[in-house]
Amino acid sequence: MHLFTKSTGTIRAVVVALAFCATAVATLFAQATLVRYTRDRRPQDRAWTIALTCFALATAACAVGVSTGWDNGTFRVFYLLGAVVDVPWLALGTVYLLAGAAMGRRCEWGVVLFSGFAAGVVVAAPIHGTISGEAIPVGSEVFGVFPRVLAAVGSGVGALVIFGGAIWSAWRLARARAVPGNARRAIANLLIAVGTIVLSSGGLLQGVAGKDETFVLSLAVGISVIYAGFLIASTSLSGPDRLALETEHR
Repeated sequence: MHLFTKSTGTIRAVVVALAFCATAVATLFAQATLVRYTRDRRPQDRAWTIALTCFALATAACAVGVSTGWDNGTFRVFYLLGAVVDVPWLALGTVYLLAGAAMGRRCEWGVVLFSGFAAGVVVAAPIHGTISGEAIPVGSEVFGVFPRVLAAVGSGVGALVIFGGAIWSAWRLARARAVPGNARRAIANLLIAVGTIVLSSGGLLQGVAGKDETFVLSLAVGISVIYAGFLIASTSLSGPDRLALETEHR
């Protein structure tokens, strides 16, 4: 019994550490995209900054919950920002990047309306039972059908847009890999696609296996892989290659 308790305590410490790690990476990521937006004023950077801020706040709520115990308010913040509205804003950045400003603006109105509607639903939705303890609550055991449908639509459609956009962009860049920087950006897009899959698998694994350590590991690894893709894509070129690359994106 003593060994079991010690092992459980170790697992809980790992869960808390991974949750804080995911928060730290997401915060650094959000800061990086905010710097790019304030410098270049590109709408995709604004959308990504909003998405990553939501993710950082969601993982911070998760870190608080797994370390000091969950309550209704902490879980609502975690669910709304992490499971419902985060991925649509991340996908909006992909739309701006690949489909252009006109399509991006039309989609942004939809994302704003969806986010506001989802916020009202999640804040007002009744919670079944009592949320307490340090184990991460599962949405299907806490909320009714409507909040879960919003989470499925927001995360599912958003993940498809991000994954599809990353794969298409990587394929297009790989075909033109002779252009300076394209090979690196193709690898970056593949990393973003892989990171999206890892993040999307976390909720599914939690619902099926109910393992907190698996869930927070998917958060930490997924956001880290996407951040790695972002850093690779942002690696500076020098001389004429950098000028050509900046001209292409403007």
